Amino acid sequence: MQQPCTQARHFTFYLLDGFTLHGFSAAIEALRLANDVAGRPVYGWHLVAADGAPAVSSCGTGIPVAAPLSAERNRFGRDADPGFIVICGGRKKPSADRALEAWLRSGARSNARLAGLGGGVYCLARAGLLDERRCAVHWEHFPDFSERFFIADPRQTAFEIDGGIYTCAGGNAPFDMFLHIIEEDLGRDVATRICEAALCERLRETGERQRLPLQARLGIDNPLLIRVIEKMEANLAEPLKLADMSPSTGLSRRQIERLFRREMGRTPARYYLDLRLERAHLLLITSSLQVIEIAVACGFSTASHFSRTYRERYGLTPQRSRLNEMERLRAGNDRKVVMAELRVA
Repeated sequence: MQQPCTQARHFTFYLLDGFTLHGFSAAIEALRLANDVAGRPVYGWHLVAADGAPAVSSCGTGIPVAAPLSAERNRFGRDADPGFIVICGGRKKPSADRALEAWLRSGARSNARLAGLGGGVYCLARAGLLDERRCAVHWEHFPDFSERFFIADPRQTAFEIDGGIYTCAGGNAPFDMFLHIIEEDLGRDVATRICEAALCERLRETGERQRLPLQARLGIDNPLLIRVIEKMEANLAEPLKLADMSPSTGLSRRQIERLFRREMGRTPARYYLDLRLERAHLLLITSSLQVIEIAVACGFSTASHFSRTYRERYGLTPQRSRLNEMERLRAGNDRKVVMAELRVA
């Protein structure tokens, strides 16, 4: 029989620059509701940021924190209970931070449980804590993360738990992951009552998909067509020929072509090319990989072929697309600085 948690478990939330309020608040609210349902302070938490200044979220809202990382590292060394460290990120890919990564490794050696929300998974990976471990990576980050961290085992799932390391893709997934933690501590009944209070219809389990099923995402219900598209999505770096997909689906090449024209309004070759170009676009705006590396990762034999095809699809070159994203991010950072200065004033 599961034994209830008898003393407060403490969480340290480290807020990265540009963290999303959605994922952060989902995690905090799960803990708060657990305390409410249990009728006692089962969980406690405090917030930390790099320099101790208010952490600025992706929407520009500043959140006051209790301490800078330097003070937290000193406290952590004196604290007998290592607790739970949660790195809160967002859509933005965080920069490397040696002090943060050293703190995470120290936490792992002290048997602290570690979690990464959204972009926070990059920090765990850079610290070497995801080597040969399953980890949930947001589908927008997935192409870049997979290219960077070969030893990790990234999954496009809502959340994963592997050897004391908790990762989730962001969005609503932190609520599901923290419900799983609460269920381990307090039992299924408490987790169910939290769902009822939060108007959440069910508890997602580890390993569940993060994106809508293809049927809902594409508005199709033909199982044979879905099987072909799944094969395409799983083989973007080395595109399959249509003839190679026919035996497993039981369809001839002509039948597959007719299905695509009728259901998707384009040929299989055009659809497959669009999938590869969408992956390339994600890599361009979320990674620092060279254009030729992106071309190869998306099944193009030469950079010139990739650039020409990309321009036909998006109306600009890969280099210009990357520059536009950098300018957009720079403008967003400038706005955050202005808003922070206004709050201080």
